[in-house]
Amino acid sequence: MHPALWVSKTGLSAQDTNMSTISNNLANVNTIGFKRDRAVFQDLLYQIDRQPGGMNTQNSELPSGLQLGTGVRVVGTAKQFSQGNLQVTEQPLDMAVDGRGFFQIELPDGDIAYTRDGQFQLNADGDIVNPDGYRLEPNINVPENATSVTIGKDGTVSAVVDNQAAPVNLGEIPLVNFVNPQGLQAIGNNLFRQTNASGDPAEGEPGIAGLGTIEQGMTESSNVEVVEELVNMITTQRAYEMNSKVVSTTDQMLQFISQNIG
Repeated sequence: MHPALWVSKTGLSAQDTNMSTISNNLANVNTIGFKRDRAVFQDLLYQIDRQPGGMNTQNSELPSGLQLGTGVRVVGTAKQFSQGNLQVTEQPLDMAVDGRGFFQIELPDGDIAYTRDGQFQLNADGDIVNPDGYRLEPNINVPENATSVTIGKDGTVSAVVDNQAAPVNLGEIPLVNFVNPQGLQAIGNNLFRQTNASGDPAEGEPGIAGLGTIEQGMTESSNVEVVEELVNMITTQRAYEMNSKVVSTTDQMLQFISQNIG
């Protein structure tokens, strides 16, 4: 295969993956707590025909050498954990993290997942759960006769029960943070799992030790910027077209050789 055909093929494949990443970002522009992805590219191995710094003569060295690249690849996608806009919902169980940190969710198998999605509700037992019915960890139970629920910036949950003057403390909602949030594994349903790359979760009180605060009656919108994604989409499209042009041009060169040299 002609080297230019292979190089352009890797470019087409990489830009196709990049477009898939952009399309997923745009698809989740209204997903609460969603964090956009960015494709990470690397150039492939080089064919070293003349080593840079090699001896050209006994008294001279090659200043640059001859290195031929073999293309590009996508080595990963990096989550961008920048803060999304906070939207007021006025729903008492809606919560948004203003700053760093994740809510903890107990999965059906007993494992803990992590999320920035603060759309919480009550189940039939009065437990605070996410839209899939998974309980918030640690579990907070709201009595049936509670008339109002208040969630403080530090995660303290209290409620007025039986119209008593003094609210009753129902528990506290901690937040957790990771050394490398980009190392978390996205498992869908707005949830993440811990991995070796993310490090162990560090739990703490909201508003302390670098953790954000909890804002009641709000949700965090997606951090996808539509205009930025559209610009990236145009750039990706043009890059794809240019790599396609390389394939077409190389084909014409090979056709010329086959027709005129015999």
